[in-house]
Amino acid sequence: MYPSAGIYGFRLARRFASLGRDDSRERVRRPGIGHGMNIHEYQAKDVLRDFGLPVPRGLPAFSVDEAVKAAQELGGPVWVVKAQIHAGGRGKAGGVTVVKSIEDVRKEAQRILGSTLVTHQTGPHGKEVHRLYIEDGSAIEREFYLSMLVDRETSRIAFVVSTEGGMDIEEVARTNPEKILTFTIDPAVNICPFHVRLVARALGLEGEQQKQLSPLLTHLHRAFVDKDMSLLEINPLVLTKDGQIVCLDAKVGFDDNALYRHKDIVALRDLSEEDEKEIEASKYDLNYVALDGAIGCMVNGAGLAMATMDIIKLYGETPANFLDVGGGASKEKVAAAFKIITADPKVKGILVNIFGGIMKCDVIAEGVVAAVKEVGLKVPLVVRLEGTNVALGKEIIAKSGLNVNSADDLDDAAQKIVKAVKETV
Repeated sequence: MYPSAGIYGFRLARRFASLGRDDSRERVRRPGIGHGMNIHEYQAKDVLRDFGLPVPRGLPAFSVDEAVKAAQELGGPVWVVKAQIHAGGRGKAGGVTVVKSIEDVRKEAQRILGSTLVTHQTGPHGKEVHRLYIEDGSAIEREFYLSMLVDRETSRIAFVVSTEGGMDIEEVARTNPEKILTFTIDPAVNICPFHVRLVARALGLEGEQQKQLSPLLTHLHRAFVDKDMSLLEINPLVLTKDGQIVCLDAKVGFDDNALYRHKDIVALRDLSEEDEKEIEASKYDLNYVALDGAIGCMVNGAGLAMATMDIIKLYGETPANFLDVGGGASKEKVAAAFKIITADPKVKGILVNIFGGIMKCDVIAEGVVAAVKEVGLKVPLVVRLEGTNVALGKEIIAKSGLNVNSADDLDDAAQKIVKAVKETV
């Protein structure tokens, strides 16, 4: 029996489940520490290919004609037509099909391109497909799961391995935890022979296949480290009928705090896959993640932001966003943050919760007042200020003439904004 992974969400599902979407925490990394940059499958496979990893041949396509041309270039006789979106569950949503003729490649490309895929990671609105990946078909003997991520408890890179390839690892962790193996890599020694034997035993591989695992694990680890990845998921990793181990799918996320070192990765960014508000926030260096709730939050510090969202949930409402303005925000930065919050049509109330240390309460107050005067205030606003220059901050808001409710502490602030939102519904 192997130790359980003990997690529900190695995937980069962009949501905080316990804050209003469902009952499992799918996002295990806290925003504000950098929620990362994702790329498409075909881009991920290009990265892996550069590190010598075995991936099937394939070509991207942005139109039906390009899809047909790609299939002709690959030669067949079996092709896989794959929708390219930043979300898992594409196959179950009809976004991945196996075909055996050029005409069927054309038909599937026409069907998928421009369609909206709704998966467990896209939310109910789904994602529109703008890109395809045409790939050689593979004769699959067995499917496995393999991923890597940063284990924050040990400050090491962790491997997660399972015989249950092609399935959601969250579901496997819930129903068959004994089928998941996790282990961390000592950065002083990197991949060792015993790691290879450990994975081979877990997957039931031996002989030639075990030999293939050694360079595969080594190259995956090197790719993860060299490219500052935050997650690398191969699901499935397959054993083909001719005995080859192949990375059949690839999902990669990068630490956005390290992207300045990787201009080649930044060039792969697909803005059409990202939330417009998050794109705008990135221009001002704001740590912002869009959620599905009704109360917009502006907070300084990731920990305080998480606590603010938790207490909103405690009192019966859900946050519309995570937003950490940081410790040294300017008046302009605060105003930009406020505008981003108010641009969200789901927001029925706003809670500003600032504990002034490096960040001064008067700067926050000036930014909020400037933004409200520019864009107007159509929803209830509760402001809780404490710390550096708190008296001056409260004075600025009091003299602004704005309809702003003040709060003495976080508990008071949360109760006031939840009450105000419920009264307006």
